Amino acid sequence: MYICPMYSSELIKGTLKTIVLKLLKEQGKMYGYEITQRVKELTNDKIQITEGALYPTLHLLEKNGEVETETEYIGKRVRKYYTITPKGNITVDLKVNEFVDFMNTMKFLLDVELKIANVQGNR
Repeated sequence: MYICPMYSSELIKGTLKTIVLKLLKEQGKMYGYEITQRVKELTNDKIQITEGALYPTLHLLEKNGEVETETEYIGKRVRKYYTITPKGNITVDLKVNEFVDFMNTMKFLLDVELKIANVQGNR
């Protein structure tokens, strides 16, 4: 589940893979909790991803060969780090471009709707 004080879970759900891959591309290796905290930090708490939503996404990315894992032992604790693969780098570039294009299309559609509403309101 996604906890998004500012945005609907539907918006976040469709972008979680892109968010994770982009972070790993920019930050290098990260562990799950670190990813959730970094997203909160970068978005000023507007997007909060639960570990219950994050780990299935990480496992899917690993299964698809877009991330790989490395296990480190810290005392008695085990920490699993994730790093982006060359395939993941290609995927994230495609996903970011797709998302930017989608946002531009939505902005255009919303601007058109606002203009139509303004014209109809001025009649």
